[in-house]
Amino acid sequence: MNCKHFGTCGSCGLYDISYDEQLLAKEKRVSELLSPFYKDKLEVFDSATSHYRARAEFRIWHDGSRCDYAMGNITKDGAINIDECPKVIEPIEKRMWRLLEKINASQDVLKRKLFAVEFLATTTDECLVTMLYHRKLDDSWSKEAKLLESELNCKVMGRSRKQKVVLSDEFVTEKLTIDGKEFTYVQYESGFTQPNPLVNIKMIEWAIKQAKKVGYGDFLESYCGLGNFTLPLSHYFDKVLATEISKRSIHSALENCKLNYVDNITFARLASEEMTQALNGIREFERLKSIDLDSYNFSTVLVDPPRAGLDDGTIELISNIENIIYISCNPDTLARDLKSLTKTHKVINSAIYDQFPHTLHVESGVFLVKK
Repeated sequence: MNCKHFGTCGSCGLYDISYDEQLLAKEKRVSELLSPFYKDKLEVFDSATSHYRARAEFRIWHDGSRCDYAMGNITKDGAINIDECPKVIEPIEKRMWRLLEKINASQDVLKRKLFAVEFLATTTDECLVTMLYHRKLDDSWSKEAKLLESELNCKVMGRSRKQKVVLSDEFVTEKLTIDGKEFTYVQYESGFTQPNPLVNIKMIEWAIKQAKKVGYGDFLESYCGLGNFTLPLSHYFDKVLATEISKRSIHSALENCKLNYVDNITFARLASEEMTQALNGIREFERLKSIDLDSYNFSTVLVDPPRAGLDDGTIELISNIENIIYISCNPDTLARDLKSLTKTHKVINSAIYDQFPHTLHVESGVFLVKK
């Protein structure tokens, strides 16, 4: 990818080495962190080097009557205006600049106190645009924004303090072919989604490959989100219990189960720590009163925690399960957690997934089997 803003925009910090060199550096970093636990070569899943990001947010910079997109600068002490962003997928790229033209052509309604625009798009050309304001939105805004939906062939929402204006829908519907099967995912504006859909497919297929090695029992998942991993992996287990703290994500996950005709998953709105307390019989939860936890025979668990990694209670809980699939967005906390997990388990496969080209960030995964 070439971008005229390399070296000034803070979004892409790795811009002065080739993509192959970036990937080698990430592989080396993760390999070194995991070397006490895994000696073999990592599987490496690369990304397209441009048009890979399906979710993006841009500040709006006002200069007199004109608005421009802006990003934080590379020195992290200000912002720069941008007039290209080749990392976003084409459904965003083809709309974002036409949107800016429409905003600037608006007398006042669309641009006044607009401070940011968020985009959420799919590989099937759906796009949701959320416009963020420091003012209350009225009927005149809704009227002009509704015209945007038609002109840009997208969905438009408005947000301001304590206000959300949904003109048509507040979601997009993604369709991904994973391991030869098509899966449908409803993705809501405020919910978490994987930003790089094609690398996300590779990541899920890697997890499926590990699940196929097991071939029996029930499946436990923590931090399940909207069912990104849950739905495809459910085909390889008898029953599935998946937990997530976000109400919006649980709502999406239940909707996605129906869309994909999956009926062996039970979702519970629990934090990881609460899941541990419930499964260990330490605490009862009203949200679980209809779920017979004793009926599950977990052969495999998948965890996909935030950057902070796993808490001690979750580590203790999953240490009793035969197979562990650990997806990590922070290899440092993954390596920390493996110090505990490898007391009971052995790492038999590991991989990296380059969700974020041109940055230092890298996702990784390990598959552990009880010793």
